[in-house]
Amino acid sequence: MTNNNSTPLLFYDKGTICIKNSRLIGIPGTTIDERDKKILRAYASEYDSIIQYLNESDLEFVDNVKQIIPSQAITAPDLVLRDYQEKAMENWSKSSMRGCIVLPTGAGKTVLGIRAIEQINSSTLVVVPTIDLMDQWTQVLKKYLKYEGEETNNISYKENSNSSQTKIGNLGGGRDDIQQITVATYDSAYLRAPYIGNQFELIIFDEVHHLPAPGYRLIAEQFIAPYRLGLTATIEREDGLHDLLPKLVGGIVFQVGPQELSEKKHLAEFEIERRQVELTSQEQKDYDDNYSIFLSSLNKLGFRYPSMHNLKRLIMMSNKNKIAREGLLARNKANSIALNSQSKISELKKILTENKFAKTIIFTQNNKMVYDLSDKFLIPFITYKTTKEERRNVLEGFKSGKYSTVVTSRVLDEGIDVPDAELAIIVSGTGSGREIIQRLGRILRPKKDQKKAKLVEIISKHTRETNTSAKRITAFQKSTKQSFDANASYETSPGWLSDQ
Repeated sequence: MTNNNSTPLLFYDKGTICIKNSRLIGIPGTTIDERDKKILRAYASEYDSIIQYLNESDLEFVDNVKQIIPSQAITAPDLVLRDYQEKAMENWSKSSMRGCIVLPTGAGKTVLGIRAIEQINSSTLVVVPTIDLMDQWTQVLKKYLKYEGEETNNISYKENSNSSQTKIGNLGGGRDDIQQITVATYDSAYLRAPYIGNQFELIIFDEVHHLPAPGYRLIAEQFIAPYRLGLTATIEREDGLHDLLPKLVGGIVFQVGPQELSEKKHLAEFEIERRQVELTSQEQKDYDDNYSIFLSSLNKLGFRYPSMHNLKRLIMMSNKNKIAREGLLARNKANSIALNSQSKISELKKILTENKFAKTIIFTQNNKMVYDLSDKFLIPFITYKTTKEERRNVLEGFKSGKYSTVVTSRVLDEGIDVPDAELAIIVSGTGSGREIIQRLGRILRPKKDQKKAKLVEIISKHTRETNTSAKRITAFQKSTKQSFDANASYETSPGWLSDQ
């Protein structure tokens, strides 16, 4: 079809779809371009809806939007899916190949991405949160995906096209290589989306709960990709922005929790134990004094009770208001006492002695405690400051058995492939359900001896930390209950939870 001055022309421009020469003001999802009143503009994600509307309206138009990367047929002959993974992909296919799949860490989310790539068999962008994950995805994709048939003439995007090994492109960490299958970090995908958003048919968002954040959501909005897959262990966000995911990627098409997969032997059986410790007399006095100052400050400022909303207000006021500043400092000091008490260190020593030969990961909320515990127990640590080479050495030593215990803050929660462990100890943490699910996931890979995995929380009594623990356990129970409605008993009396 040739274009003339009256035929609508569709083209891609910096993350948007433009419609030129159009009198069709009512096209869904479009608005008039303020810079050129003769052009309609929409986010690239509206592309399919626009094409469907034009076709159903039996209207002539010229479509110059797509510049899909030439792709050759690929297959994953060695990929075998478990029953729940097959069901997940079946549900995704029935949902027009759009939607999110929620599986615990260790349950095989990456293989679902591989099957989706094989199924779509066209250009694919995989978006991940970290460079480590980019490298991990790249290696797994190279392992499973094979070219099928003859090479295609794709000089623009491939080099050494006579090679039979599947080429995987990377965007991130100083790499800028686009192939028919490309793995990118969220940051790099955000920067490049306006320029490559019309080149991919399938986009996979690993750890998809990151996507709704302001900025990152533009990745989904600036790609025309009709096929979308979101993968995560914990889809809910505390800010509620997960409600945007059905629009950006698609709704939840499959979800299963760790308890059900443990019962079916796909993951290790597990238990969660809560150990409560008493602060020393001086610590308790200091905690009570500081928390009283915090509550008094709230009262003086007219805030009736402590809440996340009131805390945010207190933080905003603290720069200019002396009462707010004193209250905030007192709260932080009280929290530090509860999270880093000497009693916790004593209890930790006891737990490590009880589990002398268990491969153990210790989690804390802040790096200071990481360094303190590393020095006291002579164990290796990993923080965000740890270099890539140091981190690799620690994890390889952990995997080989050279180290039986590693201490970390939040670096190992997601984005790094952690060798098998059987014991996780939370010395301190937040009230986030996501956090406990991710940390539990680090010990759920099936054990050769069928040994049960164990997560232990150490909680300071008579502090707000008891509420924090209750909050994250409640969030975990909610997630578990969503996985299998038939087992409502877990909501009130989970067999995997014990107190000491």
